Amino acid sequence: MWKEVFSVNKKHLALLFLVAFLTMLGFGIIIPILSLFADELGASSFQIGVLFASYNVMQLIFAPLWGALSDRIGRKPLIAFGLFGFSITFILFGLADSYVEMLVYRILGGIVSAAALPTVNAMVADLFPPEERAKGMGVVGAGIGLSFVFGPVIGGLLSGYGFAAPFFASGGVAFLTFIVILFALPESLPKEKRTSSRQKEKANPFSALFGSLSLLYGILFIVSFAFSGLETTFALYINDLYGFTSKDLGYMFLIMGIISALVQGGMIGRLVKRLGEPRVLTLGLCLYGIGFFTIPISGNFWALSLVLSLFGAGQGMIRATATAMITQRTTIGQGVTTGAISSMDSLGRILGPLVGGAIYAFSYSGPFLLGGVLMIIVLLWFRTRYHRLPEQQKQA
Repeated sequence: MWKEVFSVNKKHLALLFLVAFLTMLGFGIIIPILSLFADELGASSFQIGVLFASYNVMQLIFAPLWGALSDRIGRKPLIAFGLFGFSITFILFGLADSYVEMLVYRILGGIVSAAALPTVNAMVADLFPPEERAKGMGVVGAGIGLSFVFGPVIGGLLSGYGFAAPFFASGGVAFLTFIVILFALPESLPKEKRTSSRQKEKANPFSALFGSLSLLYGILFIVSFAFSGLETTFALYINDLYGFTSKDLGYMFLIMGIISALVQGGMIGRLVKRLGEPRVLTLGLCLYGIGFFTIPISGNFWALSLVLSLFGAGQGMIRATATAMITQRTTIGQGVTTGAISSMDSLGRILGPLVGGAIYAFSYSGPFLLGGVLMIIVLLWFRTRYHRLPEQQKQA
């Protein structure tokens, strides 16, 4: 019987890997193009920043709300809704001929797409027992990592046909994924396990952030904050100091993305079985800290690529294990929980670029040194307070 269940879950996980990959592939495709498209329509640098921030703000607000709804009505409807909305809003964005239209579609896109990826993680939590959950989260994370390897490359190639082309491609990929979900993805949350309307108040979408698991949510926020500051300033840093081009940067992030996908897809399960989630999370934070502190002393392409590889490996360890640890211990619905996780990531991606950019104006190395210091603080915080986390919940 257990072999049968595991086999079904493996097939389910393969579909979730595909969904995560295709969803974030569409997002990755537009990464190199969004700023240039907005600039072509006359947007200022501040307005372009607002375009990026507005999407993340909507994700921050709506991911827990959609997650709570998925606990009540099931996962599949929310994933399908999120991807269909993603498809429509990205196609409309490609058709936009003014900044105001861009901003409206970007806001709507942030609202609807917030229903998709957190709910995929909730599906993993539904399907896999606590001891297998980090492995499941790692496989989904590998799909996301690979999408950011191939997405920007595809987007760059498609931009030769006009800045709108990548957005049409992203919308098309999202619609394809929507069709796959409708016909191939089974529901993971049986009706008897769903929360009722009476339980809705107890499962407050934002209360999770301030409860007994705030340590783990805080770690995910700080890691996202620090890495977003790096993403914002690293291209400027390698150009200002060493004259590297965007092409060089693309190759560096390609190496990082491949390593991140390999770690999440192939190593997380084995590492967790051997060391346990807390030690793997600690190792990931250590790799991040080393990476931040060694950027200022790395002065050539291969050294910088090696440093980014540390982030690629560390990212897989941190996200998969922290997410697994939260979902193992939560006492509210998995949809609410994964939505709250997504909100912490979004909040970090809102604040990190603002702080990183401001510090970079005073010191080229400042954002990276800040990231290193934050990793030391997080490590000490985690090691001294981990024993206060609640016990794992029994798998229902």
